[in-house]
Amino acid sequence: MFDYPGFFADRIEAIKESGQYRTFVEIERLAGSFPQALHHGPDGPREVTVWCSNDHLGMGQHPAVLRAMQATMLKSGAAAGGSRNISGTTPHHVALEREVADLHGTESALTFITGYAANDAALYVLGRHLPDPVFLSDRLNHASMILAMRASGAERRIFAHNDPADLDRLLRDVDPDRPKVVAFESVYSMDGDVAPMAELCAVARRHGALVYVDEAHTVGMYGPQGAGMAAQLGIGREVDLLMGTFAKGYGTAGGYLAGPAPLVDAVRSFAPAFIFTLSMPPALAAAALASVRHLRTSEEERRLLRRRSGLLKELLRDAGIPLVSDQSHIVPVLVGDAHRCRRLAGLLLERHAMYAQPINFPSVAAGTERLRINPSPVHRPDQVYALARALDRLWDELQLPRAADDFPCLAA
Repeated sequence: MFDYPGFFADRIEAIKESGQYRTFVEIERLAGSFPQALHHGPDGPREVTVWCSNDHLGMGQHPAVLRAMQATMLKSGAAAGGSRNISGTTPHHVALEREVADLHGTESALTFITGYAANDAALYVLGRHLPDPVFLSDRLNHASMILAMRASGAERRIFAHNDPADLDRLLRDVDPDRPKVVAFESVYSMDGDVAPMAELCAVARRHGALVYVDEAHTVGMYGPQGAGMAAQLGIGREVDLLMGTFAKGYGTAGGYLAGPAPLVDAVRSFAPAFIFTLSMPPALAAAALASVRHLRTSEEERRLLRRRSGLLKELLRDAGIPLVSDQSHIVPVLVGDAHRCRRLAGLLLERHAMYAQPINFPSVAAGTERLRINPSPVHRPDQVYALARALDRLWDELQLPRAADDFPCLAA
């Protein structure tokens, strides 16, 4: 008889030996005090500073967001009680979708319980229902995008990361009458680099392709009223279907699509990831709505995000600590070795009470392991300086390379 547990035990052991095994760090966020949090470790809870949260603007503890969530939960309960088609559509969902559509200047919007589900639903429907379509997908697209395209059964061609010329080359080989979907992200969360959106959209338009953009790490943080990178670049109308999330800049949870009404309605009508899943809890929809509305009128959070991120990048550059990219608010500190990356993160937590999760394969390629550090408006300048000093000292102790030139993987 096949030894099922034994088979997977061996697989897990191999991951541990490679240094790629993932462990949970138990963190209890403290509303009103974040980025301070309690780390529940073997010696009991102690206060730490969190540096790897996707709550990029600190909106997860904003008073207006908390008030909206609490009031709605007390009025409507903890959950919607069903899918959107069966008892799970509330006035809070409708108001949130109208707000998001207005934010992006689109005809329609649709919310999902996760951003992963939004990508899965939209790309699956495009690949499954367009006649003989082909996806043109950036090499570093998120797993949710890749797996949805694969599951749709449509052909998928990969263009070099952020390379409009390679996209153009691939599109020239596709029948002009064939449906084409160009899919990419505006900011790539693991590398922190920004897509050449205007150029990619221009190439797609030249070949009659539909443009699908994942703006998960830009909505709320970039553009007028927080409408994202396409809006900041003035090319919002060049994007046919935009995916955003409430889990990053807006500090809550869930995802959404915004675009023309027929496209959004097709996803609503045909996507298993939408039809057969639970609706967002009403309290969550209300909290997301409060966050979106606040960030449409307030620039302060975005201004402070740029200042904190810029300060940390400057300090790390001065120390010769290599970054994968310095193009966005995300600060990916390159280590390049799984074991030493875990050791670096462990020492930061143990000695300095600073939590930054090591990022390894399959989130990033083997040999490019890193700490993805996310400064935010709720980090004080003295905390930024303290983190930079701690990294500088540990870099010497672990004998990590000081120059990005020592990483051939970045040469491409």
